[in-house]
Amino acid sequence: MKIYFKLLRNSGSSSRKTLSCRLVLLSLLLALPSARGIEHGAILTGAQTTQTASPNAAAGPAATSRPAGLEYPVANPEAVVLDGHARFTVLTSRLIRMEWAANGKFEDHASFVFLNRRMPVPHFTKKIVKQGVDRVLILQTDALKLTYTLSSGSDGKFTANDLQIALQVDGKAVVWHPGMANTGNLQGTTRTLDGARGGQTKEPIGQGLVSRNGWVLIDDSTRPLFDSADFRFTKGENSPWPWVIERPAGDRQDWYFFGYGHHYKQALGDFVKVAGRIPLPPRFAFGAWWSRYWAYSDRELDNLIHGFHENDVPLDVLVIDMGWHPTFNQSWWNHKLDQSGHTLGWSGYSWNKLLFPDPQAFLTHVHQEGLKVTLNLHPASGIQPWEDRYPEMARAMGIDPATKKYVPFDITNKKFATNYMDIMHHPLEKQGVDFWWLDWQQEANTQTPGVNPTWWLNYVHFTDQAREGKRPLLFHRWGGLGNHRYQIGFSGDTISVWDSLAFQPWFTATAANVGYAYWSHDIGGHMPGAVGPELFTRWVQFGAFSPVLRTHTTNNPEAERRIWAYPEPYSDILRHTFHLRYAMVPYIYTEARRTYDTGVAFLRPLYYNWPEANQAYTAKNEYQFGSEMLVAPVTGPVDASSQLATEPVWLPNGEWIEWETGKHFTGPIQLQRKFSIRQIPVYVSAGAIVPMAPPMRSTGQKPLDPLILTVFPLKNGTSSQYTLYEDAGDTRAYQQDQAARTTINVEESNGDLTVTIDPAQGTYPGMVQARAYQLRLPGDWPPATVTANGKPLVFTKTNDAPGWQFEGNTLTTVITVPRTPVTQAVTVHVRRPMKLMQRRAELDGFAGSMTRLREAYDTLNQTFPLAWSPDELIDVMQTGDRLSYHPETASAELKRFHAALPRVIDKVHAMATAITPEKQAELVKTIGSNWHSDRLQQQMQGYQAKITRASAQLQDGLEEDGKTSTH
Repeated sequence: MKIYFKLLRNSGSSSRKTLSCRLVLLSLLLALPSARGIEHGAILTGAQTTQTASPNAAAGPAATSRPAGLEYPVANPEAVVLDGHARFTVLTSRLIRMEWAANGKFEDHASFVFLNRRMPVPHFTKKIVKQGVDRVLILQTDALKLTYTLSSGSDGKFTANDLQIALQVDGKAVVWHPGMANTGNLQGTTRTLDGARGGQTKEPIGQGLVSRNGWVLIDDSTRPLFDSADFRFTKGENSPWPWVIERPAGDRQDWYFFGYGHHYKQALGDFVKVAGRIPLPPRFAFGAWWSRYWAYSDRELDNLIHGFHENDVPLDVLVIDMGWHPTFNQSWWNHKLDQSGHTLGWSGYSWNKLLFPDPQAFLTHVHQEGLKVTLNLHPASGIQPWEDRYPEMARAMGIDPATKKYVPFDITNKKFATNYMDIMHHPLEKQGVDFWWLDWQQEANTQTPGVNPTWWLNYVHFTDQAREGKRPLLFHRWGGLGNHRYQIGFSGDTISVWDSLAFQPWFTATAANVGYAYWSHDIGGHMPGAVGPELFTRWVQFGAFSPVLRTHTTNNPEAERRIWAYPEPYSDILRHTFHLRYAMVPYIYTEARRTYDTGVAFLRPLYYNWPEANQAYTAKNEYQFGSEMLVAPVTGPVDASSQLATEPVWLPNGEWIEWETGKHFTGPIQLQRKFSIRQIPVYVSAGAIVPMAPPMRSTGQKPLDPLILTVFPLKNGTSSQYTLYEDAGDTRAYQQDQAARTTINVEESNGDLTVTIDPAQGTYPGMVQARAYQLRLPGDWPPATVTANGKPLVFTKTNDAPGWQFEGNTLTTVITVPRTPVTQAVTVHVRRPMKLMQRRAELDGFAGSMTRLREAYDTLNQTFPLAWSPDELIDVMQTGDRLSYHPETASAELKRFHAALPRVIDKVHAMATAITPEKQAELVKTIGSNWHSDRLQQQMQGYQAKITRASAQLQDGLEEDGKTSTH
């Protein structure tokens, strides 16, 4: 090899042909694991010129279309520039790797964060100029200008005196240099929320990859390395397993400069190109998870599953806490220790045969019920001598089982890790354990310096599943930068208070800044576990619009998470919220695929799309939920008087529709909105298309048939589009794009709405071959005519046959289209009379008014026997019901509704003074003999409060009404 280096050093630099030959040789050498270090410096220093270089060529096929899992840590030679003991790699026009090594040896192994450096080479120029005795290197990309000054007598180590990068941020010039504080960093995430009360986390939230300053510097100098970058595992469990190696000793700097200005999504997109993509979880992960710290028996869990089914609550994942293995009657306050020095019984790999006498039969039954199972592990104790497979594991690790000496936990030891997975985990997986809950909360170090056990456990378990041919999934805490490749995150044991709920929307969205897209929170909080029905309902509503809906609590007998065990109306609201989550799974799964493709989490901060709006940074309770939704969950209690929660909501530029109420807003606008316990503040863009599923008790219960498409109103002359993504749901074939995409196009023109469902593009095993479609058009006038592929569909009062219906309370046209092969296009034309479309403003907020009328009705009926809802209220409240039966009366009904609503409020106001002291005495005399006097007195004492509440509800409903709105 030294001969080749000599040839390269001695070959001049004036000829393009000669340079090309040198680069070919260089490419071959760089591909060799040993071709790193001082040799790199010798090659490139010899090739360096002082003139401006020619425009850089694009990298080869490996740079743009490499197989999933195969990374190329060695950069394209044309992206590399050396100067003395410094090496600069231009990865993109806004991302530069900057290395300095005292010994001139540079690192080309993949690090824990940065796996792929073979990027398409962006256009850049390089030149060296003399400034007295100094030599100055200038690299200029389309977005950055790097200046590196090598002074006489200097070792060239990066400092504020010798290195700077200039860029434009929102039209302003910014110059970065080493040591500059990043005051605008938008933060990332933290390992755990254990013990957190609101934002009072025990561990600080780390730095993110995006900043209002426009730049971020990632110091990779001390992170461990991989000995290989081939994560394809094409030979299954016989595949080579990339393993950790330490950084070479010596003084060095290894930095990555992200100079993306406020192009946050571009920064994250480029990050996953160099650091690995965010994997797509199995489809079942987006269903509901049951989790509780409780020593369940198999019979109790079976009864729990039946409880879900009997109460019409869907479920996908059964999380079984540490009681599945022997715990030796241990509790967190008991300090008996095992041989490793950890709490006795906190860890285990053998079934508790008292609670699970036949684990195989139990797991088979759970799978027959359509559920997946994950078991809790606290691995730090190693393998203790009471484990079923201790003898085999001990012998594999060179320990005589007769000694009863435990096998220490040593996860960075490849021999231990291989035996640990093969002997302790794989047999349990073959029984039916689908994935693992790694509840590591012990040491912060491993036997390999610099390797965090949380980070490495995530890697080992995730890639072990990939080696088994599965689509990997694990459940563990955040291990640090690079852990975006190993989902799902377990955020830990939070305090069950409103502050904790209020913190989680911001916390979850902010994790997108490091690519960590899948936090799973303890819905309801962990400790002390008991929560009121209002707080739990609001937490579940947030959970429905978060990456993972997983209820959880501690083993406090007073804590309750079975939603059917809560009193009405909460139980009904919770059940509706679970079904809403399941209905949205096609949308969520599509957005999760988009996360894999782009590196931008589907739950993300508002400032990704509106980076120059200050409110996008200060509205911390809001986030985008996929491309079509903005969510601002209610995180505080309702007002005691009105039973409505007031929430500030900022809506960005654009046209927005409040899903629950049908209210339209034009942003940017700051609002104060009121929401009852039944309402979730979700805003969709005008014309949004949300693919949805019919009711199911698990995500895989049946094919997506019919496919429900909710299409929100468009302005006249506008159009919208959405592409549904589908795949097998549980294989890694999605990485080879074995999938189907179905594009839906919608156009609005002078009362004619055209919805076109294109033929599905692509295939995958198990793909549905034909399906029916159901279009839902909320907040709209009923149609005059409807056709599907040219054939008329008629009005019907049932949805079990093709035709159309009208849901009057939400003004939603529901169109059922006959089953059609997915390879054929479907076109639906909906015609509404133009004279009605010109009155579309009358529909604004109607659904919200109907909700308030129903709530006022329920409130007033609670005043019996003193009073009851007046007929005027009932008449107006029934407007939607009448419309469902007779949509052809919509024009007259809406006129009547708007005129009558203010009079209803006057009528209810009058009820406040209707029961005078004299009237009360008369009522006591008249009905007191038939009622318990104390009950009647309670009704009288609460009468005024109920009238006040109903009045507030109706007043808010009046404001929702499109004809009288103040917004």
